[in-house]
Amino acid sequence: MGEVRSGENLDWSRIEEYLRQALPGDRMTDSDFEVLQFPNGAANLTYLIRLGEEEFVLRRPPFGTLAPGAHDMKREYKVLSRLWEQFDRAPRAILFCDDHEIAGADFFIMERKRGEVIRGVIPESMRGYPDVGRRVGYALVEAIADFHRLDPESCGLSDLGRPAGFVERQVKGWKKRWDLVAEPEFDEAMGVVHQRLATHQPQSQRISFVHNDLKLDNCMFDPRDPDRVIAFFDWDMTTLGDPLIDLGTLLNYWPDPSDGKLPRQQHPGMEKMGLPSRAEVKALYAERTGLDLSTAVWYEAFALWKTATVVAQLHHRWKVGDSQDERMKLIASRIPLLAESAGRLLDELSD
Repeated sequence: MGEVRSGENLDWSRIEEYLRQALPGDRMTDSDFEVLQFPNGAANLTYLIRLGEEEFVLRRPPFGTLAPGAHDMKREYKVLSRLWEQFDRAPRAILFCDDHEIAGADFFIMERKRGEVIRGVIPESMRGYPDVGRRVGYALVEAIADFHRLDPESCGLSDLGRPAGFVERQVKGWKKRWDLVAEPEFDEAMGVVHQRLATHQPQSQRISFVHNDLKLDNCMFDPRDPDRVIAFFDWDMTTLGDPLIDLGTLLNYWPDPSDGKLPRQQHPGMEKMGLPSRAEVKALYAERTGLDLSTAVWYEAFALWKTATVVAQLHHRWKVGDSQDERMKLIASRIPLLAESAGRLLDELSD
């Protein structure tokens, strides 16, 4: 948590005035108003709002031209304003605003969850637990399986997406996104992977919620309990479709001794945390969901290729001046490694 990054400030006086009027309940006009920024996101802008003794989280899209269908705050609000009643790992959304005069784009306000987000190291508050890396890894897999077993209709979200043809649309849609921001020197390699993904596309086994960005640092733990995830974040791409898309995303960000010189997208240090192996992750997920994971490598390969496209989007935003985040300057160097890793996984389907 820190000060708002350069270039990412909003019209806070206007936002303050709006929130004092629009949030449920009465708020003293002389209560303090403070804004901080959550430091680790690379796309959507996420701020901590303190209004007197209350704390809220404000979410809005990044500045500049956005990829089609991405950064959908209305969708995220819809999901979180309903899902929390059936799934307590979903923070509760409180307020949505589509008046761009307030914050320059759609935004919404949700409750603040408190806990530990684990990135490349076990937080000090959790290091005293035995076998803590394995425990948090299993807790995450169990939470994802619980999420995938939810009934969208009972959550009031059966209209969230079009599950028929979901995987095919994912492959086609992400190819269109790549074409919009393609790095010419990597275009051939990315095109080859796309063709192979389209050729070997598996049949979906189940219609479930799909979060589309489930990974260790998109969840939160109570430091007093390493065996249970208390929150998932970043719900703006949530839809209905094939749950193994989420499993592939998770495995894309998961370290494993077999990676060698082609590591996945994990934070540095994750490989030393004592997490379960990818094989153990898949075994537990299969046990909890009853799904057949014989084609899981396809979903892993898709996740790597999709991540390469996201990397290209982030770099493109920096190139055209829509982002001043210097982390994005050299990020495109990851693209060829991701494409190569995806290709090697698809080789397993051909064996």
